[in-house]
Amino acid sequence: MPRDNQSILPARVPPTSASAMAARTVIIDHGSGFLKAGTAGWNEPQMVFPNIVNYLPCKENPGPSYARRRVSLGIDICHPDTFSYPIERGRILNWEGVQYLWSFVLENHKREHEVPPVIITETPLKEPADRKKMLEILFELLHVPSVLLADQLQMSLYASGLLTGVVVDSGYGLTRVQPFHQGRPLPASGKTLEFAGQDLSAYLLKSLFKEDCDRRSLFQLETVAITQMNKCYVPQNLGEALDFRERQKSGLDESNTYQLPDGSRVELTPMQRVAPEMFFSPQVFEQPGPSIPRAIVESVESCEISLRPLLVSHVMACGGNTLYPGFTNRLFGELMGDRVSSTKATVWAGSNRNFSVWLGASVVAHLSTYQSEWMSREEYGEHRRM
Repeated sequence: MPRDNQSILPARVPPTSASAMAARTVIIDHGSGFLKAGTAGWNEPQMVFPNIVNYLPCKENPGPSYARRRVSLGIDICHPDTFSYPIERGRILNWEGVQYLWSFVLENHKREHEVPPVIITETPLKEPADRKKMLEILFELLHVPSVLLADQLQMSLYASGLLTGVVVDSGYGLTRVQPFHQGRPLPASGKTLEFAGQDLSAYLLKSLFKEDCDRRSLFQLETVAITQMNKCYVPQNLGEALDFRERQKSGLDESNTYQLPDGSRVELTPMQRVAPEMFFSPQVFEQPGPSIPRAIVESVESCEISLRPLLVSHVMACGGNTLYPGFTNRLFGELMGDRVSSTKATVWAGSNRNFSVWLGASVVAHLSTYQSEWMSREEYGEHRRM
């Protein structure tokens, strides 16, 4: 059955050098859709903003050249067609944009002009060259004293307070499934699905605005975002939900209508309301499979038989897409129907599960067992000279 679990943060300890460093550590969880950042020890990040940078040409250089362009945070309402996402589908495409965002975070967390230690979460899709570039930016350009690169899915595991189970993380760019045993990922069992929140947004954008849809229209983007947050849900049975919605007379259900930012009102179609069904029936929305429940089953079945009952009894749902009403109940029902093992499935869902990666890193910042994983600026310099 679905269960709620709270993130477990360590109790405050005397201010030793290690605990003092942990108290100053800044955690940056840089996802495809949002960047979450803040000081370790808190129950949620203090900074959450879209992973978007905006480029504006300077007066001295009005053309498209990179030279002398001005980079800024977010979307410029006067130039809404000049923004971009530095990270797409978990892959860093624009290092200049990433550096700007990290610099913005660190500038807001300096204490007496001192740059703090940093934990940066990294995607399992990382390449060796990406890790090298990350360290280069952090040490040589942003001048951080020490860095810990932390696996995002492993951090989500630690946020749950468990060490064994299946992490299911569905965010803006990717949906990932990874079984863990005793805190370590089980080899060759993880799955990455390249459909996630941005695909749901794209479906609603095309569905609501049809041939007039424009992914750079602030009006349309705001409409889609508010529709997703306030109107969409996961049905427990798609066919029954659609039949129920279609039997209702137009205009009678106030929850089915939406006021656009320009003041006009529209009535959502049944499929628009249940758009998060995409994660359970991707083929209905012309998305590549498998579904999230099927990916979990296939992932668990690739593990040793003796581990499967324990894994399926600790399925941890995290990421923004798991917040849709009905998501965890539907996931539980699908897993019970699949009967991956004789053990009853349990879905763990924390109230702050959209911040699970950040919360797990907050736990790790205080763990003495992770002290050897940190890299100091001096160690980085020695490694570069080798």
